[in-house]
Amino acid sequence: MEFRPCIDIHNGCVKQIVGGSLTDVNDAAQENFVAKQDAAFFAKLYQSAGIKGGHIILLNPVTSDYYEATKKQALSALEAYPGGLQVGGGINPQNAGEFLEAGASHVIVTSYVFHDGKIDYERLERLVEAVGKEHLVLDLSCKKVGDEYLIVTDRWQKITEEVVCEELLDRLSVYCDEFLVHAVDVEGKARGIECELVRLLGAWQGLPITYAGGVHCYEDLDLLKELGQNRLHVTIGSALDLFGGKMEWTKVMEKIKEDEII
Repeated sequence: MEFRPCIDIHNGCVKQIVGGSLTDVNDAAQENFVAKQDAAFFAKLYQSAGIKGGHIILLNPVTSDYYEATKKQALSALEAYPGGLQVGGGINPQNAGEFLEAGASHVIVTSYVFHDGKIDYERLERLVEAVGKEHLVLDLSCKKVGDEYLIVTDRWQKITEEVVCEELLDRLSVYCDEFLVHAVDVEGKARGIECELVRLLGAWQGLPITYAGGVHCYEDLDLLKELGQNRLHVTIGSALDLFGGKMEWTKVMEKIKEDEII
């Protein structure tokens, strides 16, 4: 398990929000925390700690009046920590190169690939051709519908027909380098992890997967390690002291390192 930090940017500010509250109408979201520092500050902090693989997420669509301010923040973070961070949010073959040239190690994509409710393999192949498998992370963020976890797109507002399962992970693994999975039902609520989803992801023996959603105490890290069979990396947002929470980010790092040694 590795700690993979996040820099979520909304309306030009680094924020932590309740994931399911995000809407394109008036660029609204329920906020848990709004940072006084800019995105570059957090990038330099992660760099100084030697943490790689964290992700920057642009939470405004390209059509938003705030998109350019949000993009500027993202580019400044990539410049501050070249090669150390991934970036996602509105990525497509036309703009992916700009973010990679700015310093992103990977681009993270959901909506461009999961188009009109299902996987568009022509789009996926175009994306791989544009950036290379080694620079692509597929975001399989999902919501539970009935007994299944369905992938959601467009800033978690649209539910697709694609089910997160081992067969889907097998199919998509030939196109990307890693997966990122936000458990949208618990994202930003700091009330505990989505255990069933963690079990599902941990049972798959393939590419690296970073899990995000609901971590709110150190015991959750133990549970995530157990249920995920020590195969999942973890992102912590609202519960982290950097974003107004009670979990000390340095202690999180220490705990994960100690567990790996044991």
